[in-house]
Amino acid sequence: MSLVTHTPAPNSPLTDEQEKKQRYDFNKLEKRLRRHVGRAIEDFNMIEDGDKVMVCLSGGKDSYTLLAILRFLQKIAPIKFSLIAVNLDQKQPGFPEHVLPEYLRQEGVDFRIIEEDTYSIVKEKIPAGKTTCSLCSRLRRGILYRVAKELGATKIALGHHRDDMLETLMLNMFYGGKMKSMPPKLVSDNGEHVVIRPLAYVREKDIEKYSALAKFPIIPCNLCGSQENLQRQVIKDLLRGWDRNYPGRLESMFTAMQNVVPSHLADAELFGFKSIAADGQSNELGDTAFDHSVPTAFANYQDDSEDDATDAAGADRSGVIQVRNLS
Repeated sequence: MSLVTHTPAPNSPLTDEQEKKQRYDFNKLEKRLRRHVGRAIEDFNMIEDGDKVMVCLSGGKDSYTLLAILRFLQKIAPIKFSLIAVNLDQKQPGFPEHVLPEYLRQEGVDFRIIEEDTYSIVKEKIPAGKTTCSLCSRLRRGILYRVAKELGATKIALGHHRDDMLETLMLNMFYGGKMKSMPPKLVSDNGEHVVIRPLAYVREKDIEKYSALAKFPIIPCNLCGSQENLQRQVIKDLLRGWDRNYPGRLESMFTAMQNVVPSHLADAELFGFKSIAADGQSNELGDTAFDHSVPTAFANYQDDSEDDATDAAGADRSGVIQVRNLS
């Protein structure tokens, strides 16, 4: 995929220097995305030799970005795996059926378009004015599982990113009473498929920038006329406000999801609190300083310039997919 530059305003063509900077910014961002996706694949062993990965393509910025990055990694990975893009046409009124097939053919991507009228089912079951997202999602998931089986796919790749995972964590805490999020890798409800989220380490704002620069033919997710999930929107607005006013807070929150200490929570099923007894031995997991001190900086936070330096240096890691030459 090549960068398609923004169309300049009449009588205001981009100068050579502006075009050069635009391409530089795009390449720098693309390298960062590739590195994050490669690291997530390695950390969670998402893709293995011989895998057939079904990439669920909705027509939104996230799934377009996922497909583009996976296609690049497919070319440079030390293992062999295949990709097939699958879009579910749910027959929403006004859905532009031509957009995805034209884009995928132009890009030379193997794909399938599945036509299932879930729109009519959702409209029949959900009262007018209520959000249809939950039922729509369940129906879509069941169809995609069936298609994955028919295609012989060994992995199902979804386009959820880091911010989706944080939003889900907060939703479950605030409204569901659970410390639970979207895992980067899981077994499907029916036990037959492995579902992966290669964008787990990727920030939504990076995806937004990348999608705009790449000029993906975005299909909006409001064709069904359903009102947005208001609870999720409240959480999204909250997190975006934190990210804007307290740089590094989201990075620290995501780091916390990767550093869970069951002995310092309150789940009696997860940790053996009943059997705790003093044995006279020092315990590094005991009641220590953090209970009484205020941290001076967010954990593992780095600004874009530091992240770019990491991109340039590359990561000295081993695993399923090593992303070293990103140019």
